[in-house]
Order: sequence, then structure tokens, then C-alpha cells
Amino acid sequence: MARNRHLPVDLLLVAGFVLITNIFILIPVLSDSFLRTCLGIILVLFLPGYSLTGALFPAKKDLEGVERAAISFGLSIAIAPIMGLGLNYSTWGIREIPLLTEFSIFTLLMCAIAYYRRRLLPETEAFGVSLKACYLSMKAEILENPESKTDKIIAFILVLSILASMGSLAYIIGNPKEGEHFTEFYILGNNSTIGDYPTEFVQGEKGTVTVGIMNHEYRPVDYTIDVRLENKSLPESQKKISLGHNMSWEEPITFTPSLEGKNMKLEFLLFNETEKTIPYRNLHLWINVTEEA
Repeated sequence: MARNRHLPVDLLLVAGFVLITNIFILIPVLSDSFLRTCLGIILVLFLPGYSLTGALFPAKKDLEGVERAAISFGLSIAIAPIMGLGLNYSTWGIREIPLLTEFSIFTLLMCAIAYYRRRLLPETEAFGVSLKACYLSMKAEILENPESKTDKIIAFILVLSILASMGSLAYIIGNPKEGEHFTEFYILGNNSTIGDYPTEFVQGEKGTVTVGIMNHEYRPVDYTIDVRLENKSLPESQKKISLGHNMSWEEPITFTPSLEGKNMKLEFLLFNETEKTIPYRNLHLWINVTEEA
């Protein structure tokens, strides 16, 4: 009898949302739409928790519908930082595509486990969402139950309020207020993680760090990176980068310390097109360079 069961509508909807979110984020033509932001929020703050809830509680008697929704939000909020922390210590780092992949795989995997566990239960005991039952219930409430004129007015105002709220949210997402103008500038050590930077060198030995820039200036900007040791430029490490608003750049930069000494200041200076002499952003490491044996 299990083979005659209908596929669970709620799990199919979750999988469909994951697929659509991936399409809106990965396809350049769609990635500028405000729907991309809406779908991304749902993917992070609801779908992982809902699929995990389905895997943990496959039976109807386990949880009520409202309880499932509340636990789904709570679990999603708990899952998100754990996933981010895991990526931070991986070779991929916290980037858009690895995050999208991680959340998508986790959600789809939990959906598969939820489906499997529901199949182990009798059909009458397994949790499921029936669109037809929801439609008939709403129809009965609206058309068959007698309501006073006051109740109808209150219901109408409530529906209008919900629609107005949704419209306001869509407008805010689609027309975000211009925020602070700034540029993110950071360096990563080994395995593209924060920390574990190269600080011990033998004279003539090369070092490598990953340098990242994110433009939040609300305009295209031409940047220049200058690596200096004890205020002396290392010419082979200079880079020129042009980025549009909300674009990012992250690549390894290799440098060769030209001086011997202890606790020397290795600076990573970022200049923009408007100021060529004063760094717009600066970072530094303290390094030791010993004489070659």
C-alpha cells in the first residue's frame, strides 16, 4: 500500500523552493531581482528547520501545525551559524556559492530523510499537508459558516492589512535605502581562514596570504593594493583592481621579505582612485626574517 501513496506536498514545495532559489541566485539575469533576496531569506531562516523538523517528527501526533512552524524557525536560526562556522574552517570559506550549496544540500537531505521516515508509518499516522483539504476547509469557513456583518468587516480589514504588509516588505526589499559607503578589506591565512598567517621567514623565502576586497561604495571604484615591509614597497606584490558596487575580489598575494629582522611590520595598504598617498584601508602583520643558513 505504501507504493500507492501520494508524494508529500510540503516536502515537494520545500524542494521546489530550494531549486527556484538556486536559479534566482546563480542566473545573472535573475540575480538582481528582489525575489532573490526573499527566496534567500526563506532558504536560510525557514526551510532547513522545516525539513529537519520533518525528519525528527514524521508523525501527525508529534507536533501541531503551529508548533511545527515555530520549531522550524527556531531550528533554522540555530542551524545557520553552525553551518557558517563550519564553512569558515573549510577550504571554501564563507562565500555565497558555498553557503548556497551547503544550505541546499542540507535541506534536500533532510527532506529525503523525512520522506523515508513517513513511509515507514501508516499513511493515516504520517504527517502531511493536503492542499485540497486546506482549500475545502477555507471554503467551508468562508461560504458555509454564518458570520455577522461585523465579523466579515474584521476579516476583510485583516486580509487588507496582511496584503499591505506584504506589499510594504516587497517595496523595501526592492528599493533598499542607500546605506553607509564603505569598503571591506581583509587578509586570510592558510586554507583561507582567519588566523594562521605566515610570520616566520628565512631571507629570500616567499610568503602568501589571501587578500579580499568588497565594494560597498555604491559606485565603481579603482583600487590599488601595496604591500610594504618597514614602510618599503615590495613591487612584485602590487595589484590594481576595479570593482563595481557590491562586487568582490579575493586572490592570493605572494610577497618576498626584502629585509632581515625581528618584529618587522608587514603592511597591506589599500588605496582608492581619489587618494593616492594616504591608504584608504590598511592591515598589517608582524613578521620575523632570519638570515639564510
